[in-house]
Amino acid sequence: MGPLDGRAPVRGFVAPGFERVREAFADNLESGRDVGAAFAAYHHGRKVVDIWGGTADTTTGRPWQEDSIVLVFSTTKGATALCANLLAERGALDMDAPVARYWPEFAQGGKAEIPVKFLLSHQAGLAWIDGEMSLEEALSWEPVVSALARQTPHWEPGQQHGYHATTYGWLVGEVIRRVTGLSVGTFFRTEIAEPLDLDFWIGLPEACEPRVVPVIPFELPGGSDLREMMDAFMGSGTSLGKALSAPGGALAEQVWNLRAVRAAEIPAANGVTDARSLARMYASMIGETDGARLLGPDQLQRATTQLTRGPNAVLFDLDIQFGLGFMVRSDLIVLGGARSFGHFGAGGSVGWADPDAGLAVGYVMNRMDLGLAGDIRSTSLFNAAHEAAAST
Repeated sequence: MGPLDGRAPVRGFVAPGFERVREAFADNLESGRDVGAAFAAYHHGRKVVDIWGGTADTTTGRPWQEDSIVLVFSTTKGATALCANLLAERGALDMDAPVARYWPEFAQGGKAEIPVKFLLSHQAGLAWIDGEMSLEEALSWEPVVSALARQTPHWEPGQQHGYHATTYGWLVGEVIRRVTGLSVGTFFRTEIAEPLDLDFWIGLPEACEPRVVPVIPFELPGGSDLREMMDAFMGSGTSLGKALSAPGGALAEQVWNLRAVRAAEIPAANGVTDARSLARMYASMIGETDGARLLGPDQLQRATTQLTRGPNAVLFDLDIQFGLGFMVRSDLIVLGGARSFGHFGAGGSVGWADPDAGLAVGYVMNRMDLGLAGDIRSTSLFNAAHEAAAST
């Protein structure tokens, strides 16, 4: 596929009526907001946008390709949430049941009555693990879930919510493993990714490594006063700092381009995928996509009903609210209509759907920005797609 216009070299497909999405994408590249990126959208189960462009690797100049894939950080949580909700729809997992019914060791530390839904909605008080842990231990699964089973909650479960930035994946993932006998990456692959033909991995095979786009960490401007402010909010001793680097400080920012990290299963943070797979996954939750629908209307309603209230105790007291694993619309996140849902990832990636508009989108990129719930790049693309969907 060749460039779609004479501006920044945007490649791929845009259906008639969705041209403004291509323009917004080109704007992101031309302005320097994006170095390399991809965006896709489905409308009522039909793919209407699938575009990519820019530079994948700034050290080699390699361009972003149709089959490029990239780490999407917490956008992975949407895939893990889907696994749990799929089990709930099948009757294999009761969201109101105590976690200890499925994972008996979890009852330690006064956690015997914590229900599964508290894990998915960030209400369990287990946003970090006390003590230190090596990267090797963090990538080995068993040391982390054993530590979480022993951990005493940092707040009374259910009394507030605070973003479980990394521990979410091991908590929800271990429940999935206890119910199915499969790791989260294997369950996701066999039950969701393969049936939908998604290029989406939680635990990336080595054969896929040549297609991976390295992420470009966010850098503060030279001489910026933001460093002192960031340390105050995100330093190693803060709640957010401990949550982001959990377990035990092992997941520092510089590890995310390592092959070992992509190969492991960190179901809150290390999914590797492309935009079209994100859009297709969310499209299959809100309607039929090429004959497949993953969640029925009843489970979708349960999954996207807001379970949290008030400020997020880990994310700067921001108005970021959750259903059963998905972010839902709030005063801070105003994408789409009242029933919109999805999940953002650190740096800017997102998978999002608006059931009432019949719209599902995916956005991935390599240059990380500072936003916690998207930024101007994804917002401009979603709004352009939403406007087009409303007029077609």
